[in-house]
Formats: sequence, C-alpha cells, structure tokens
Amino acid sequence: MKSDFTKVGELLQDARRVLFITGAGVSAESQIPTFRGATAAFADGMTEDGLPFEEVLSAETFQRNPELSWKYFFLLELSIRGKLPNSAHRAMAALQTPRRKVYVATQNIDELHQRAGSQNIFELHGNLRRIICTKCDYHAHRETYETLAKLPRCPQCQAILRPDIVLYGENLPQPVLDAFRNEQNKGFDLVFSVGTTSLFLYVIEPVAAAARRGIPVVEINPETTPISNFADFRFTEPAGETLRRILEAAAIN
Repeated sequence: MKSDFTKVGELLQDARRVLFITGAGVSAESQIPTFRGATAAFADGMTEDGLPFEEVLSAETFQRNPELSWKYFFLLELSIRGKLPNSAHRAMAALQTPRRKVYVATQNIDELHQRAGSQNIFELHGNLRRIICTKCDYHAHRETYETLAKLPRCPQCQAILRPDIVLYGENLPQPVLDAFRNEQNKGFDLVFSVGTTSLFLYVIEPVAAAARRGIPVVEINPETTPISNFADFRFTEPAGETLRRILEAAAIN
C-alpha cells in the first residue's frame, strides 16, 4: 500500500499550479517566535508595559503613541534578525519549475520565503523589513532597524515611518488580496496548508473552495484546525521533514 507521502508526491509530479498557505509554524523551525513571543508577552498575554501585545501592535496605539509601538517594532525586528530559511521554505522554492507554478500565501512577515527563492508570494500580513512613510510614497528595505531612530522620520517629508505590516485593527492590503483572489479564480491542482492555525476566513476560504472543487488538500500541522476536515492528507510531523519526504517521494531534489 502506498504511503501518504508517496500519494502526495505523485500528485505533485502531475500538478502544474500549486498553492501553499503558510503561517508561523513554518518560521518556527527557523527559531522565529510568534508575535506573542517576539514582543516579550508573558503567559497571560501581557507585555512588560502592562498592555496586551495585540494593543501595543494595534493601529490605534500607533496613532496615539507611536513611540510605544516602535518599541515593539524593534523587538519584532530583533526576533527575525539573522534568521535563515529552513528546509520547509527551501522545499517550497524547490518545487518551482518551468512547468510548475508554485504560489505562496503567507501570514508571516519575515521575508524567509523570498530568501529561500520562492517567487510568487502573497504577503497577507506585509513585510517587517519594508519601511514606509505614513504620509508620502517613501519606502525602503531595511536589513535591520539598527540605523533607525527610536521614532524614525521620513527623509522626504519628516512624517513618522512604520513597518509595512498589518497592525491589529487594520485591513489586509487590498492589492495583495486582489492578486491572490485572481490566482484562486484560475484554480490550483493541489493546495497545502502549512503551519497555520487557519483561524481567519482569508485562510479558510481558499482551502474550502479547493475542497468543493475536488482539488486535493494537504495539511501539515501538529494540531487539528478549522480546515482539518477539508484535508485529504494530514501530516503532524514538522513541516521541514514532512516536505522533504514528500519531495523525495516525488523525486524532486
């Protein structure tokens, strides 16, 4: 009897359009903590400033007290500084060929998919390394935040800068959502959900839509999630090892 690794590997061999939806579980193997861990939140969800981490990283707090938000932006950047793509990131990138398009819709803000070589990426929650102005069109890529002032100002207009990430209370970037939906409308041959708790509709719906169309769904997660019932294949081992074995079964180096 064929193992699930072999079955998914065979599906990959035939697939021409593959979607990966990824969350914090993928980057955890690169020792990148979640928001809660990166912002020094304690077990009760409170930061050292006595506020919930969702509050210090909210649009409302940034408007009211940008210095406080920047304190935690710096902590977030420090949590990803020097971190490298792991075997899960590299496996997704390795699947790209002239005959197979691979799309990655990620909730992560660490840019590790790009660094692994993935090309078709939908950054649903933005990119922590991208700095933008709150007033003008200034933007810049920052490898680290070390050269930024405590409350950095735009070199063009002197307005406050911020990371190009989705803060709590903000909407997801519409151009990214539109591009993602456009590819969903074209359809996929195989859909993976990797390392995400799948709590949000924009993560659940692409998987549910694939299942309704009879498109195979693969979930890689140690815990069951709202999309687990849609999955044709479930793997509970770490994402890197699971994807390595799947690629091995598909004879993809």
